[in-house]
Amino acid sequence: MKILIADDHRLILEAVAEKLAELAPQVGFVQALSVQELLDSVSADLDLAVIDLGMPGAHGVGHIAQVHQRQPGLRMVVLSGQEDPAIMHAALDAGASGFIPKAYSPDVMLSAIRLVLQGGVYVPPLMMSHPGLDDGHRTPGPAASPRGAHAAAAHLRHVLTDRQLEVLSLLSEGQQNKQIGRNLGISEGTVKIHLAAIFRALKVRNRTEAVVAARAVTAG
Repeated sequence: MKILIADDHRLILEAVAEKLAELAPQVGFVQALSVQELLDSVSADLDLAVIDLGMPGAHGVGHIAQVHQRQPGLRMVVLSGQEDPAIMHAALDAGASGFIPKAYSPDVMLSAIRLVLQGGVYVPPLMMSHPGLDDGHRTPGPAASPRGAHAAAAHLRHVLTDRQLEVLSLLSEGQQNKQIGRNLGISEGTVKIHLAAIFRALKVRNRTEAVVAARAVTAG
């Protein structure tokens, strides 16, 4: 497996590479520190590209679209410090197969990228609950039907309460039970009760699976 990581911070490059090395026994990495290096590094033998939005030479999501034009079949994931749903939409429209906020935990990032490599699309809960979401962004997973992310968001709102959706959103940011309780003004015990209900509703076993399943669930 060969992965291109594009980010202008070397510490992030090294940290992401270290985590993604868990994807397979042998993973090769290509690094890019600018948009020009990114474009120069795009090749047909890449399996995945993990790309930052705020690199030197970047203008919005233009570099995402350029990579997609050069290698339409390449799976791309945007890893960004920005969490604006409009920017997430733009990145997916430009050809990305996922958008992972840098505030998320390394384990959530790894699970999300596994989903993308399996042919799915990773959509953060924040984007799924945004009223501007349209049916153009699909979230297929291994067991998902080909419906739009809007249907998936509607299903989440149907099977989870508003409070459980809030817990799931904070969970996706990598927050622990105590932090979630403090942010929502509820006890840690109540958080655990909500998590148990979320796990049952999404048919998952743990926190990481819950975050990933939130993007793959559909109304069907």
